[in-house]
Amino acid sequence: MEACVEQVRSVLEEHQVAIYLGAIAIGALAGLGVPRVSALGAAINPALAFMLFVTFLQVPLAELGSAMRNTRFLGVLLATNFILMPAATALLVQLLPDEPMLRLAVLFVLLTPCVDYVVTFTHLGRGDARLLLAATPALLLVQMALLPLYLHLLLGSDASGLVRPEPFLHAFLWLIAVPLLLAAGVQLVAARTATGERALTALGLLPVPATALVLFLVLAAVMPQIGEAAGAALTAAPIYLAYAIVAPVLGWIAARSGRLAPGAMRAVAFSAATRNSLVILPLAFAVPGGVPLVPAVVVTQTMIELVSELVYVRWIPIMAGSPN
Repeated sequence: MEACVEQVRSVLEEHQVAIYLGAIAIGALAGLGVPRVSALGAAINPALAFMLFVTFLQVPLAELGSAMRNTRFLGVLLATNFILMPAATALLVQLLPDEPMLRLAVLFVLLTPCVDYVVTFTHLGRGDARLLLAATPALLLVQMALLPLYLHLLLGSDASGLVRPEPFLHAFLWLIAVPLLLAAGVQLVAARTATGERALTALGLLPVPATALVLFLVLAAVMPQIGEAAGAALTAAPIYLAYAIVAPVLGWIAARSGRLAPGAMRAVAFSAATRNSLVILPLAFAVPGGVPLVPAVVVTQTMIELVSELVYVRWIPIMAGSPN
């Protein structure tokens, strides 16, 4: 039984990029061609929570305590996400037309590091997902505090007042805390009973299919929104592409300068490149007079980022050193 499960798991992981590309392509086609498919957006957060649950099962949660005490990693991670990447973003946004709504949308998403599926892609890319998971509360709290300040500096005081804490807190509770507690419970049962161990082994098959499901749902749901403000989305796309290329390199440089281990270097590179688009989306819809432009520009980054992640899972392990 275990040998069969491991064989299936190896096949899924070996072909994961092809599976993800297929999910993205099918989702994009569905979003463009199937009426009311955007209603699938309501399923994104539950699917994302399940994806994170099965990812957390693969991470030794009993070691989170030691990960939390890794102050060097946390310092490099915070400096990368809240000093280095905002500076790069401030430069990139100057290449946009002087349109406040467009710049607001780009800043919303590029100034906020991801706290959810970045853990999954870090795990798939052989980064230290345990360290990144332990750092998620700090990432969340710091971005909540600094996003209004950055918007004030770059756009003025009116923009800073658009940031509300509810989406961030909701994301932490349902996408981090609940899946994490459930995964810890399953790991505890698996350590004590044969049935729990078999269940844990079987659930080990699901990270790739769960990630593919999330990719499908996101693309199917966001494609119609992009179509409503295609001009603004196309204007922002080159900025997002430039960020996707530069960000992991800057993250790797910062991690290397901090003399981190290869797994930790990969985690910083993934974090630098992966943004909090799904959490920011409710803020985008709440901007007065911002619909459909602001949400469309935000989800454009989501599409570019998800495709980029498929490159990162192969490229970042090579860039940041051989596997431990």
